[in-house]
Amino acid sequence: MMENNKIKSWKMTELDAEFSLAESDFPDINDDEVIVRIAGCGVCHTDLSFWHYGVKTKHELPLTLGHEISGKIVAGPDKLLNKKVIIPAVLPCGMCELCNSGSGNICQNQLMPGNDFDGGFASHIKVPHKNLCFVPETVLDKYRLAELAVVADAITTPYQVIRKSELKAGDFAIVIGVGGVGIYAALLTKILGAKVLALDINDTKLDIAKTHGTDAVLNVKGLNPREIKQKVREIAKELKVLAYGWKIFEMSGTAQGQELGFSLITFASTMSVVGFTMDKLNVRLSNLMAFDAKLIGTWGCKPELYKDVIDFIDQGKLEIKDFIELFPMSEINTVFKNTLEHKYTQRSVMVPDLD
Repeated sequence: MMENNKIKSWKMTELDAEFSLAESDFPDINDDEVIVRIAGCGVCHTDLSFWHYGVKTKHELPLTLGHEISGKIVAGPDKLLNKKVIIPAVLPCGMCELCNSGSGNICQNQLMPGNDFDGGFASHIKVPHKNLCFVPETVLDKYRLAELAVVADAITTPYQVIRKSELKAGDFAIVIGVGGVGIYAALLTKILGAKVLALDINDTKLDIAKTHGTDAVLNVKGLNPREIKQKVREIAKELKVLAYGWKIFEMSGTAQGQELGFSLITFASTMSVVGFTMDKLNVRLSNLMAFDAKLIGTWGCKPELYKDVIDFIDQGKLEIKDFIELFPMSEINTVFKNTLEHKYTQRSVMVPDLD
């Protein structure tokens, strides 16, 4: 039985405006869909891009944002009722050429909660069920379901790009920006056997990364790219890794971070771009030729990779509690403003208020 047969949601009505509380009836669903009672929905930089920076949503406003969602199925096929799930941030069609070639994350028929349709800053959401990631009870013995919302994007997106980078044990991984997403890039590269260096301009974030196993950290505030590269070379020697073949992960979503990442490219390097910015860069692409290097990007994560991340959490290899802060959904306007002003060092997860 669904609570009050009403969905409460926080709608974005226009750029930079406060989110407005709305109430609607539960929608009809077909055999391929379910309704999920939301446990938690993470606040992502993409949400800020829609709300503040003018990036257009595919669905016209008003729209409920939020694509980093965990919850419990409360309507749908009997065999799925009460299952605890993570909703992938990218929901591919599963039938097109891109999906069939293993690139479902960039399926051109994909649906993204909080972009193509109403998302997770709400009490409930209607979604297709074929791509859902089911959460085993052994994981729920360790974590609240709301805390696992970050799996939907903050953890799986860096995991996919790490896989794409072909990182292997013993590689030197340089993570630029260890905030709400970058910290997971640092943790995951370490789990996969790399020697990991975290770069940031915030000592608190670097201290957190160091405490959780990152091999080395460097505060780059006030340093120019040449000075940073020299210090990175020295750290590479201290960690006894190769002077080439570096795996560089740009997670900050800033022009400065992306330019820094490009400046660190050396022979046989791979630079992976995960952070998003509307700013344009001035870089010499011929460096890729001169260093025989690679520059790659990523969009979301294929649903089939989610199980790997859940397994890391289930096995105790990936601890996530220290990187998450829960807030009542009713505080969404305050949380968004504070996130924009960089007042948090943890990933904010909005939790629907109790009725």
